[in-house]
Amino acid sequence: MRKVEAYNEFARVYDTFMEDTPYDKWVNFIDECMKKYNVTPNIVCDLGCGTGKMTSIFARRGIEMIGIDNSEEMLMVARENAYEDELNILYLMQDMSQFELYGTVDLIYSACDCMNYLVEEKDVLSTLKWVNNYLEPEGLFIFDINTPYKYKEVLGNRVFAQQEASSAYIWENYYDEEEGINEYEVSFFIQDEEDGRYDRAVENHYQRAYSIERMKELISEAGLELIGVYDEYSFEPVREDSQRATFVAREKGKRKEIK
Repeated sequence: MRKVEAYNEFARVYDTFMEDTPYDKWVNFIDECMKKYNVTPNIVCDLGCGTGKMTSIFARRGIEMIGIDNSEEMLMVARENAYEDELNILYLMQDMSQFELYGTVDLIYSACDCMNYLVEEKDVLSTLKWVNNYLEPEGLFIFDINTPYKYKEVLGNRVFAQQEASSAYIWENYYDEEEGINEYEVSFFIQDEEDGRYDRAVENHYQRAYSIERMKELISEAGLELIGVYDEYSFEPVREDSQRATFVAREKGKRKEIK
């Protein structure tokens, strides 16, 4: 058994276990936001891109894409997928709280609770400030977070398991409501392609629960303009029992040239 950093081993089987994730729904919501707020999507940045599932969907629509993640293993899978699909995507290995781009982009998004992985509030604020810095005038930032409700009522102190044809995992979840920290230890069992034996690896992940009100304050402090908060990539208002809240914010500090 090996104990490894978050997403090292998981990268090999991530897409298998995430196949029910509604990426198309999320992409369509982002696309609707761009139309609604008159954003021409020439260059888009996927912050916390993982294996590049959403990045690839946008790239197939003819948008120039940049994907950023701090996991080398995830980016290796993303690059392999882009190569197989003949997509030209720039992938960068960076910490999202200190990311750097070569210039401004029209839209930045961060999906699948990546922001919750920033367990220090200062890192959330840093990320938001860098987002504001790299957005074109009136460009959009769209991101989601797991809500405190989800951590307390859905994940809590529970055990989850899933088995596939050649892999399986056991997820042991612990939520400290007072500290707002969610920890989960995941044991992966991945079948070796050559000898058929299962290799076990253990990863530990940590996330912080941020209240919607606190996230609104951080967005404002970073200089972004909040447009709305919605229930999981819909235009429905966020509810008390929403498990995923989606934020739409806009750059407001730069002047847009009139053509």
